[in-house]
Amino acid sequence: MKEKELERLTNLKKEEEAFYNQGMQLLAGIDEAGRGPLAGPVVVACCIMPKDSMIEGVNDSKKISEKKRERIYEQIIQEAISFGVGIIGQTEIDEINILQATKKGLTIAIKEAEEKLKQKGLGKPDVILVDALTKIDTDGIAYKSIIHGDAISYSISCASIIAKVTRDRMMREWDKIYPQYGFEKHKGYGTSQHITAIKEYGLCPLHRRSFTKNFV
Repeated sequence: MKEKELERLTNLKKEEEAFYNQGMQLLAGIDEAGRGPLAGPVVVACCIMPKDSMIEGVNDSKKISEKKRERIYEQIIQEAISFGVGIIGQTEIDEINILQATKKGLTIAIKEAEEKLKQKGLGKPDVILVDALTKIDTDGIAYKSIIHGDAISYSISCASIIAKVTRDRMMREWDKIYPQYGFEKHKGYGTSQHITAIKEYGLCPLHRRSFTKNFV
């Protein structure tokens, strides 16, 4: 690993270092993908990495190319002490709104990660580091909300990659069923191509009705 990359990763882990210095061991980073799209689910990931983890290229998922994200994703899930994913579909997003859907996905992700920890004979995470969200159900675990956490916390960056890759893979599969919308390319976000397709073909079951009122 080049010295510059090592320095960047060391800086990315400063947020965690403060907790490790307090004697904490299991730090869970949480982030989501898919709050803004017009179609598809919101995916929330919870990720607990080893204290000495230093995976080259880990960063906010939005700053990494799709090909590189896929590679780093595989490294993260192999190295992770535990991880969990919560997926809330478009119908439920319309019913309870995107913020509540994201919070619900977060709780599901935490509980899945906890279950995997239990299977390994480990206890609950010591603390949860979450990107920006507050007033959340963390199953009784203390949490810290960090603005732009995916860019300044290693654990949250790892979670952002898991969430993004999981969701992108789902959208690529949906593209095979609804090829006219171009989901493989834009992943459901409101690009001009996507909006044009909605106006031409109408909505499909994957679309969030509460997000697409202005286009139909």
